[in-house]
Amino acid sequence: MARKFFGTDGIRGRTNSGKMTAAMAMTVGQAAGLHFRRGDHRHRVVIGKDTRLSGYMMESALVAGFTSSGMDVIMTGPLPTPAIAMLTREMRADLGVMISASHNPYEDNGIKLFGPDGFKLSDEDELAIEALIGEQPVLADAPEIGRARRIEDARGRYIHAIKQSVGPAMRFDGLKVVIDCANGAAYQVAPSAIWELGAEVVTLGVEPNGTNINRNVGSTALDAVKAKVVEVGADIGIALDGDADRLIVVDEKGRTVDGDQIMALIADRMADKGVLRGGGVVATVMSNLGLERHLAERGLTLERTKVGDRYVLERMKEGGFNVGGEQSGHMILLDHGTTGDGTIAALRVLSSLVWSGKPASELLHVFDPVPQLLKNVRYEGSSPLDDETVKRVIADAESELSGKGRLVIRASGTEPLIRVMAEGDDADQVETVVDRICDAVRGAA
Repeated sequence: MARKFFGTDGIRGRTNSGKMTAAMAMTVGQAAGLHFRRGDHRHRVVIGKDTRLSGYMMESALVAGFTSSGMDVIMTGPLPTPAIAMLTREMRADLGVMISASHNPYEDNGIKLFGPDGFKLSDEDELAIEALIGEQPVLADAPEIGRARRIEDARGRYIHAIKQSVGPAMRFDGLKVVIDCANGAAYQVAPSAIWELGAEVVTLGVEPNGTNINRNVGSTALDAVKAKVVEVGADIGIALDGDADRLIVVDEKGRTVDGDQIMALIADRMADKGVLRGGGVVATVMSNLGLERHLAERGLTLERTKVGDRYVLERMKEGGFNVGGEQSGHMILLDHGTTGDGTIAALRVLSSLVWSGKPASELLHVFDPVPQLLKNVRYEGSSPLDDETVKRVIADAESELSGKGRLVIRASGTEPLIRVMAEGDDADQVETVVDRICDAVRGAA
């Protein structure tokens, strides 16, 4: 069954347009509320959000939808996506909701859903909710309408939980850390957690105004954090995205450390301690071939999935892995959470700095990446990937790279973009292949 509303990471779009309106949010609340009304207990949903202006509107609409379906609502205010996953499970809720469009600009918003176990919903659950969206809502009888309340200690609960991920003896005394919160959901909790563990903290992107989330700050706009790290002589920079479920790191020289390098660092240390499960790491088709080669040298595997942290998580659960993620910075550490958590991953990186005594520039560049190039082509209307000319150009490129590298072409699950990625030992060949495909896609768009 084709998806109409859900993409690779919940429902997402431009607010007050298409599927991201207040009316649709209320309908989603009614449908999800009905789907998760199982058993005869009083049903409960936890709702969090990032700092977008439209978060107020979407929150109110979802509260109306859930309460009208008979579910009680607990609102947390701005919190990272992984905090909502944690609180859903800890508060014995039937469902968790995060209102966020992650790294997208403020004009967009989204709805991410978590089951009672704190994990993102399965394809089957999402399709069942989609089917209910198209039907007449089943409303609760007047005495069964839900209540709504806002809790004030959610931030403290989350900070306490993530600090446990590094153990009671770990301290960050002597470290100077720049933390860029993208003017997003972690603007209070991430700096607080790192400061409480003893580091000197320099903050960026901690003044959200509703419209500046991800604007020239955060994990998708690294110039600010790179400059600040060098300016203040910091040991390391941490850049989160709008809902703080992923991170990118910057070493003391201002160089980028992506998710592949972070996964390698964490996996190496866990393997040395004998606590890496599954015999390796789970990542997506976008992860660099250099990561795969590095893990193989250690007798570890790299299992690849489709793009999307939900698919990484599904394979981790199936295969008993406890480390997985994406090159873009999603880090899933199943020993400490049920979804990607940029702040927990950051704490693990900082712990490795303390443990090793090495500078970030020496510690964090774990392997030599294979030349890789990713370009995005925006389109309107139907997908250019259905065009026969585009198909032929892609087939020729795959033949050219055969045995020398990899080619990954895909449509974004959240934006009207075609993502073209190639990698191989010959950087010039990689660039030529990518440009040729992008030109073909533009011609068909």
